[in-house]
Amino acid sequence: MNPALWISKTGLAAQDAKMGAISNNLANVNTTGFKRDRVVFEDLFYQSVRAPGMALDQNNNTPGGIQFGSGVKILGTEKSFTMGSIQVTSKELDVAIAGQGFFQIETASGDIAYSRAGNLRINADGVLTNAQGLPLIPGIELPQGTKSIGIARDGTVTAQVGGETEPAELGQITLVNFINPAGLEATGGNLYRETTASGEAFEGVPGEEAFGELKQGALEGSNVQVVEEMVDMITVQRAYEMNAKMVSAADDMLKFLNQQL
Repeated sequence: MNPALWISKTGLAAQDAKMGAISNNLANVNTTGFKRDRVVFEDLFYQSVRAPGMALDQNNNTPGGIQFGSGVKILGTEKSFTMGSIQVTSKELDVAIAGQGFFQIETASGDIAYSRAGNLRINADGVLTNAQGLPLIPGIELPQGTKSIGIARDGTVTAQVGGETEPAELGQITLVNFINPAGLEATGGNLYRETTASGEAFEGVPGEEAFGELKQGALEGSNVQVVEEMVDMITVQRAYEMNAKMVSAADDMLKFLNQQL
């Protein structure tokens, strides 16, 4: 096989994968707390016909070598955990994390998942949950007759109950962070799962140390920049076309040889 055909094939596959990541980013441009994906590439092994610096004689070495690359492959995808824009909603159950950190969520299987989405809800038992109805950790339970809820910057949750004049303190929302957030596994539903690459979660109080503070009545939007994604899309499209053109050119060269020999 003509090496150019194989190399171009790897280029087509790589650009197709990047286009998939871009389309997912654009599809989630309005998803609360969404973090954009970035595809990372690396070149494949090289065929060395002559190594750089190879001895020509006893006194001279070659200034360069002859090496032919064999294409490209996807090294991985990673989440970019830069802050999204803070959108004011004025809803008391909407909470944005202004800085680093994740909410802790208890999944249906009893495991712990992590999320940046702060569009909270109250279930039929009065427990504070995420938008999917999964309870927060630590658990916050609202008493009957609750009129309003307050969530302070440090995560302290208070409620105005019945005819009481003083708000009742119900608990505190804590945050966790990771040494390598890019190593988290995205599971869908605005949730992430801890992996060996992310390291173990460490817990803290919002606003202290490296943790961001909470802002009630606001949500963190997606960190996808539409203009940047559109520019990337055009670049990928042109790169895909050039790789496809290379396949056509290599095929024409093989046809020429078959006709002439």
